[in-house]
Amino acid sequence: MQRSDRIGMLLFSLGIVLLAFMAGIFVALTERWPYRHFHDAWNAARALSAQSAATDLYTQTHLWRETRRSERGVTIRRPELMQKGYTLYTSGDGSYANLIDADGNILHRWSLPYENIWDQSPAGRAPRPADRIYWDKVRLFPNGDLAVVITADNDTPWGYGLIRLDKDSRLIWRYHVHAHHDLDILPNGDIVVLTHEFVDEPIPGFHGLQRPWLNDFVVIVAGTDGRELARISLADAFLETPFFEVLYLAPGYALGDPLHANSVQYIDESLAAAFAPAQGKSHQVLVSFRHPSAIALIDLDTGKVSWTRRSDWLVQHDARALLNGNFTLFDNVANYHEMNRSRVLELNPLTHAIVWSYTGNDEHPFDSGVRSSAETLPNGNRLVTESDGGRLFEVTPAGEIAWEFINPIRGGSGDHYIPVISAGQRIFPEFLDEAFRRQLAPQRR
Repeated sequence: MQRSDRIGMLLFSLGIVLLAFMAGIFVALTERWPYRHFHDAWNAARALSAQSAATDLYTQTHLWRETRRSERGVTIRRPELMQKGYTLYTSGDGSYANLIDADGNILHRWSLPYENIWDQSPAGRAPRPADRIYWDKVRLFPNGDLAVVITADNDTPWGYGLIRLDKDSRLIWRYHVHAHHDLDILPNGDIVVLTHEFVDEPIPGFHGLQRPWLNDFVVIVAGTDGRELARISLADAFLETPFFEVLYLAPGYALGDPLHANSVQYIDESLAAAFAPAQGKSHQVLVSFRHPSAIALIDLDTGKVSWTRRSDWLVQHDARALLNGNFTLFDNVANYHEMNRSRVLELNPLTHAIVWSYTGNDEHPFDSGVRSSAETLPNGNRLVTESDGGRLFEVTPAGEIAWEFINPIRGGSGDHYIPVISAGQRIFPEFLDEAFRRQLAPQRR
């Protein structure tokens, strides 16, 4: 080949490369075909790379944290201040739930590995290893049955399913969807649960939205057999309402997961009458949305948001309407004190006033950037879950700690790590059927 021919071929090749480069820029900017195919393939490859790189259970998952304290089990017990009852909790080190007494003794334990339920994730992929799968939130029935939300670390979607077990941990039914974070039991025994999945449809007016993006849903399933009875898209619930702009408040890091629902509470007739934003209407749910730092009521009959609220809390969890007309939530990081970022807030929904708060102190630091909850007890105390600390504690209205429990499990070199506790709940003996209650007894460790 002559020198002039080689130069011509080189210029021709450079021209092809330049045209391809310009075409790539045009496709990327306009998102025309085949942008979606390359974009999705890139995101999938990046996710797989990140998942394979997260190999250390203790430092590269959200299931374990560095141990803050050496104590284990019950460290504070003041019966004169406590609300009597048992405590139910889940732990980040496995697929189980424990029911303990006030001394920290295990009275009953439910356990069922994921591999004994399904051999794939709801997305049809190989599931995460067993030590990356755990029971996120559970709800107890009077007869000892347990409804369980299963999640997995470092997988997206991370919701792995909803199951119901009997008191002996035998599977009653299973619902294989991306159930995540929270559930509640309706008065008729049906279950409301949060699910999520990737969707590709745009949100009108949301020009920065990544696609595909993770949408959240509220789903009602039959308590008897796990059949899906109703399903509402939470993004769609905001559209064509006065509250649609909440959709656009996601921070830059969350443009692929704009809502990130993390708690759901069913509004029954009693709560509807007491909680003014419900306007006397039951069959609604109160949902917490982490990324826009908002809470909202969704009418299950219309599928639309009927009320929403934002304030100076940040990436909150566990929004709960109360029979006194107020609501509580766990404000994860807006206290703005080093090692004491978290708050529990009780607020008036009409005036926005903080009616009560707990913020911790130097003696009892209070800090959990993820998960966590605060349950209001009949005597006015709060059972608080500080997930990142692997800690449960009961605090009085005056701010005194009446009871404290530190997860006794440790892991890693020198027992340097503690598993998170997702959300503790107080269970009252009179709630349980007598037959199940008679079986409760301290177990040998």
